[in-house]
Amino acid sequence: MHAPNLFWLPSLGEDLAREQWNERFAQVADKQSDWEGLMALANHDLDFVRTMRLDRLLARKFPEPPSGLAVKPVRLAVLGSSTLDHLTASIRVAALRRGIWATVHVGEYGSYLQDLSEANDALETFAPTAFLLVLDSHHIVGYLPRDADQATAERALSEVAEGLLPRCWQAVKERYGCPILQTSFLPVLPQLMGSTERLLPSSPAGFIQKLNATLPALCATYGAIPVDLAGAASQAGVAAWYDPSLWFRAKQEVAPRAAPAFGELVGRSLAGMTGRTSKCLVLDLDNTLWGGVIGDDGLSGIELGQGSAVEEAYLAIQDYALRLSKRGVILAVCSKNDEANAREPFRDHPEMLLREKDIACFVANWNDKAENIRTIAESLKIGLDSLVFADDNPFERARVREALPMVNVPELPGEPALIPETLAAAGYFDLTTLSAEDFARSGQCQANLHRQVLQESATDLDSYLANLDMKLAYGPFNAANLQRITQLVNKSNQFNLTTRRYAQEELAAIMQDDASAGIWFRLTDRFGDNGLIAVVIVRDLPDTALEIDTWLMSCRVLGRGVEEATLEVIVAEAQKRGKTSLRGVYRPSAKNNMVADLYDRLGFSLAEQKDNGEKIYTLPLETWHKKSVHIEYLKET
Repeated sequence: MHAPNLFWLPSLGEDLAREQWNERFAQVADKQSDWEGLMALANHDLDFVRTMRLDRLLARKFPEPPSGLAVKPVRLAVLGSSTLDHLTASIRVAALRRGIWATVHVGEYGSYLQDLSEANDALETFAPTAFLLVLDSHHIVGYLPRDADQATAERALSEVAEGLLPRCWQAVKERYGCPILQTSFLPVLPQLMGSTERLLPSSPAGFIQKLNATLPALCATYGAIPVDLAGAASQAGVAAWYDPSLWFRAKQEVAPRAAPAFGELVGRSLAGMTGRTSKCLVLDLDNTLWGGVIGDDGLSGIELGQGSAVEEAYLAIQDYALRLSKRGVILAVCSKNDEANAREPFRDHPEMLLREKDIACFVANWNDKAENIRTIAESLKIGLDSLVFADDNPFERARVREALPMVNVPELPGEPALIPETLAAAGYFDLTTLSAEDFARSGQCQANLHRQVLQESATDLDSYLANLDMKLAYGPFNAANLQRITQLVNKSNQFNLTTRRYAQEELAAIMQDDASAGIWFRLTDRFGDNGLIAVVIVRDLPDTALEIDTWLMSCRVLGRGVEEATLEVIVAEAQKRGKTSLRGVYRPSAKNNMVADLYDRLGFSLAEQKDNGEKIYTLPLETWHKKSVHIEYLKET
């Protein structure tokens, strides 16, 4: 049986591709340290053997996290009821693929309940930042008697769904205060009734089906993060994931050949937890959104619409992109075309699902696509590593991978009907939570481009800002927006003075700490709601100073006086606490150079500069002077 492969990544199936990968591997191995090179190696369709090989190199080169990473390292504790050690390399490589340094601790075989219910020295020493609970279906079916009637089967299901699983999840939160990922259960047990399996109360296969059906809602209730192992297995075929002989010989429910795919599932959840989920889908046009070349074939000659398999396949691509947009993924266009030709189908083709209003940034010219993608990222004010570039042309894909290795570039199949499946399987946009802010993101980017047009037409910046009618709402952290605050804290990299990362439980604790305060900020203007745009965490110091522990802000609102307005709110908080000065810290990272001089610009004085580049600033409140900004303040309690 073939292994479930990562078909959206460049394949090593040909001799030349394998040779190039091996050559690159040797180059990276010879270097002192090459995190980006390791990431490039990971971004291929690797089998179990190559994954293990890359993981060994990763462990040798980076036994500790490299300095300057934009994302907090992950310490993942993996507990379960079967053999799991063979999965750890794939988890680490999948994390690497997303720029995350991860280390993994695997509990003793079958000891998950003991590990969670009692003090565990190994886990305490490991100090996990996240847990993964992997329970095999054979173990779970042990709760179902062989002669179970309907009532007995329901009690058994309740014992697992309302007893075992929540007990484990609560233990993680109480003992370790960190997120927990829960896999669904592989449908590996033989059926007794076939298509009517769920009618038999004592059916092991039916029991697992029912449990998997309840798991998403159960996780939502208890704050666990579901990892859809059963769904992935159903797509590739259970036999690709599970080998009965390996189960009985080694108690490996996930076969080694499927380990890279398992690691990918976990890696996506880690990406969602740490803010590494992509935000924008950049689309080519000709032979990607429609068949043919608009400049040659004209509006009536391109393939798009109802009536043929090919035309309907291109409609399905647009439908998928539009649905992504409605749940918050930003859409952009990057096409080698005359702009007027490129825009014509969006305006005039009767079968087009996507319209100009759905595209946040439209770039069509004859320039290098890599440079145009840079322009798109700058216009949208998001990082290049937040982009996914979908293009049917292998040359363009290779060019962007070479010039912009941080951009995700899936291998699109030649058959357009398979493109939505490919984008979905890659999981670039997978989230662990979904907030109202996520739904609004695409519209916010559109509004931001309208702001840019207004700014360019204004005679001076001051008049432009005065005409924006900006209102800055702010208030203390609360349960209603804690989920969105957690997202921002864990994925904001550029305007982020310390890049400290906090789990939702840690942020919730700030709400109960009298010596700390968390403040959120939301900006609206004449073009609409920018959403939650800034987060500040301050802490009392033993002396008369208030320390700014965390200050992060969305880049899309820079240059409007929001920085000065935020500082005014921070000063008011310090005065309320009887403090006479502020202490600000700048900790350099690979991405936050844009705020290296923020405290200098805001009037702070440099008090100390450390060897690692960290700077400590002070601001006596008696020397601070309020700066006039075109912003109305709306304080909420």
